[in-house]
Amino acid sequence: MPLIQANSVDLFYEVSGPTRAPVVVFSNSLGTTLAMWDALVPALRGRYRILRYDTRGHGRSQVVDAPLTIDDLAADLVGLLDALGIARAHAVGLSLGGMTGQALASRYPDRVISLTLMATTAYMPTQASWDERASLVRAQGTAAIVQATMDRWFTPDYPAQAPERVSPVREAFIGIDPVGYAVCCTAIGRMDLRSVVQRIAAPTLVIAGANDPATPVAMAEEIRSHVSDAELIVLPHAAHLLAVEQAERVGAYLISFLDRHHEAGSDMAPGPVPFEIGLLNRKSVLGEEHVERSLAKAGAFAQPWQDFITRTAWGEVWGDPHLPWKTRSLVTLAMMVALHREEEFKLHVRPALRNGVTDGELQSLLLQSAIYAGVPAANAAFRWVRDVLGDELA
Repeated sequence: MPLIQANSVDLFYEVSGPTRAPVVVFSNSLGTTLAMWDALVPALRGRYRILRYDTRGHGRSQVVDAPLTIDDLAADLVGLLDALGIARAHAVGLSLGGMTGQALASRYPDRVISLTLMATTAYMPTQASWDERASLVRAQGTAAIVQATMDRWFTPDYPAQAPERVSPVREAFIGIDPVGYAVCCTAIGRMDLRSVVQRIAAPTLVIAGANDPATPVAMAEEIRSHVSDAELIVLPHAAHLLAVEQAERVGAYLISFLDRHHEAGSDMAPGPVPFEIGLLNRKSVLGEEHVERSLAKAGAFAQPWQDFITRTAWGEVWGDPHLPWKTRSLVTLAMMVALHREEEFKLHVRPALRNGVTDGELQSLLLQSAIYAGVPAANAAFRWVRDVLGDELA
């Protein structure tokens, strides 16, 4: 996950997924990092190429203590797409990311295939309140407002129900650079996109949380009223950070929307691809350390084999967006059970979880394998899963 210069700012980004699949770019909210999308992106893995980045001043992107506008953030995103050679993308943003998305789609319409706006608004009063928050954070850091922020971001019972999701968000918020946060606060306080959102021509999905006190449903309805043919979904039991609290439901709505707005030719199988392209897919699925270790150990004799599997298995097959990576993981595991390939099965267990396979789905796969591949094969596979995951299993 490298840095890249975009619009004269160093942005930290992550890109994964089939190299010839349509690109979906995710823009994070104020006070978060690209990790805020962790629970949502497995729904898209393998069907879309996923680009996430830290907004300037956040995470590992550069902090610039200078006046900032939402248009500047849209220019950052265009610069990122340019630097990566991406002509057009589906844009997804939440809160500040959604404001960036509105500016992007209205100023650079040719760059946007579709637009998804989550828990956001075209106008956020008042400038004085945002200036006050910026001053407080500059003086005392984000820890001074963390509890009030978490109270807005999640419904009251959710932090106790899902500490594994809320705690990382809280820690990331505390770790945000005070200057980076404050500069973005002032940009929000001076933002008024109400006169430009009507220019948005891309298919647009607006998602709001029914219990969101930060950007209430009325703000989403206002956006919908100004964007031609925009769709609005209101999620019950969701506050502001709905991509975390309702990740699975949001992911289902998002992939349904994206699938309806494919561009002509975007779902074609990739065909022959160079080694470097297959290598990106291989590292995305299996992990960079494992792949680098395999290549280093290959030596001259096995190097043609590494070249073959990287180009063919990972470039052409895993690079074909017709099947999501979750489906490919399930198919791969089932075949390894049937063929009793222990080493390859174990290699693919953790990647399957990263690709969105749940413990329950893995268990069901092995039970079904007992019917079609035999009880001894499934019995061995249950043992292999325990070998790999150990105490992580329920």
